[in-house]
Amino acid sequence: MVSRPWTVVSSMKHIPNFFTLLNLFFGCIAIVFALQTESVIMYVNDEYSGSSFNIPEKLTWAAVFIGLAGIVDFLDGFVARLLRATSDIGKHLDSLSDVVSFGVAPATILYQLLRLSFAREENGLEIAIGWLIPAFVLSCAAAYRLAKFNIEESQSYDFTGLPTPAVGLLIASFPLILHFNAATFGIGSILINKWLLYGLILLLSYLMISNIPFMGLKFKDYTLKNNLPKLILIVTALVSAVFLQWIAVPVIFIIYSILSLVYKNQLK
Repeated sequence: MVSRPWTVVSSMKHIPNFFTLLNLFFGCIAIVFALQTESVIMYVNDEYSGSSFNIPEKLTWAAVFIGLAGIVDFLDGFVARLLRATSDIGKHLDSLSDVVSFGVAPATILYQLLRLSFAREENGLEIAIGWLIPAFVLSCAAAYRLAKFNIEESQSYDFTGLPTPAVGLLIASFPLILHFNAATFGIGSILINKWLLYGLILLLSYLMISNIPFMGLKFKDYTLKNNLPKLILIVTALVSAVFLQWIAVPVIFIIYSILSLVYKNQLK
């Protein structure tokens, strides 16, 4: 029996949704890894051993799955444009998936990092949960930002407010930095400072729901003038990845934010 042409076309329209659901699937796995009981992070600090971090493998796997969610989040849009299979359901499904993968999963990592920060203090393991749940303010801001994205038609090449995937990938880099690069520049101690974590939660949440313009990574054309910020970001990302390893992620994030602010008039 020969398939009808429109049946094949209809089936192809669901391919981008498969990638979107894979994004959601990876986000759910990341949450499971981050919440494993044995993912409590241990910190050692005494005059003989110095300072060291033992980041359990499952917390780093949570970060890896957020990264995988980021990859398929990019692919679903690419495939949708390639197959000309964009749809309203795909748009909303994408935002629902992003809330989990780049809102809830990263907030769960922040929750664990706050536990680590308090665990360094006397009686820190008995800290009240009220000191930890502010991590999920990030999830609420991500949900609001994605809802706003869905009703604004102007955010195709550039964004109003910090993109949620950028926030998720930034937070996901923290366990990897602590696992592989904690001793570099003393960044391990910096990343588990509770006041820094609280500050990041507030700053990133504000930037997501703000009306500040941030540049997208799509190219409207191939002129140097219109794409200079993107080219600077690409070159910086490649150089920092070679020399800084996982620390490159927050460096790239900071440069991305600065470039967006510097070129904000061009983004409007």
